[in-house]
Amino acid sequence: MRARVTHSFTYRYSAPVLLGPHRFCLKPRGHGFQKLIDFKLEISPQPGRLYPLVAASGDEIMRARFNGEADHFIVRSTALVETETAPLLRACLEENEPQLPYPVGHLNGDLMGSLEGWLPNGQHDPAAVDVAQEALMGSDQRALMFLQQLVEIIQDRVKYTQRHVGPAWPAGRTLKERVGSCRDLAMLMVEACRCVGLPARFVSGYHLVEPKPERYDLHAWAEVYLPGAGWRGFDPSGKGIVDDRYITLATSSKPELTAAITGTFSGPPGVESAFEWDISAEIVDPAPEPAPQAGSNA
Repeated sequence: MRARVTHSFTYRYSAPVLLGPHRFCLKPRGHGFQKLIDFKLEISPQPGRLYPLVAASGDEIMRARFNGEADHFIVRSTALVETETAPLLRACLEENEPQLPYPVGHLNGDLMGSLEGWLPNGQHDPAAVDVAQEALMGSDQRALMFLQQLVEIIQDRVKYTQRHVGPAWPAGRTLKERVGSCRDLAMLMVEACRCVGLPARFVSGYHLVEPKPERYDLHAWAEVYLPGAGWRGFDPSGKGIVDDRYITLATSSKPELTAAITGTFSGPPGVESAFEWDISAEIVDPAPEPAPQAGSNA
């Protein structure tokens, strides 16, 4: 799939403010099963300094610093992305499907951050442990069956709903409320996978669903590391295994590090701000291959 996505943010202030440092996770992934063909980031007022950096996850993010005051802050990203469907997991794993719980010592040390528990002492949320154990019981300790069972349990226990503000909830709250946004369900899956030794991380991006909605929204899902197949996406608020209609923006073991925009502003007492956003996307045909030139006769 080749798609052009435009994501706009407009902040307006009742009085001039000073914009603090900002961080942008708006540049789609350009490797793996996703190719970034073109990307443009427009910011007003123009930053005094704007520079890219490679995050710990390998994603490219942007940082900006501003000079002077402004009564508005407008950000617009435009990306042309091409995605492809990943190889079938069973074909990748063949006879080497991981058995669960997966021994931590067999994993590359780079993955340790994606195994940490949510609680401050590094332990796993008891609610996530319970869900993971239930999914494990019906999976014959096979990783692919575990993931399928886990998605089904989450969808059975939690009703998906949109929630535009606030951080992702921990597993315990999502299960208690029995309702959650895509980011809440994603974190529930992330936490449950980590309980059985499967590294997992939070993903922010776009899901270009069909039929096309009136307006797209940011979406969240999980990526799980399967030895032999690498990082693969799973959407517990969708159909499970992600396909080529998902566009990844940012990944992290901590969901707050995938926010599209983070930053601060300071202004006079009582200053008010108004915020609007819009995401538009269209599927575009790939550029035609150049026609072969006829050879000349000697």
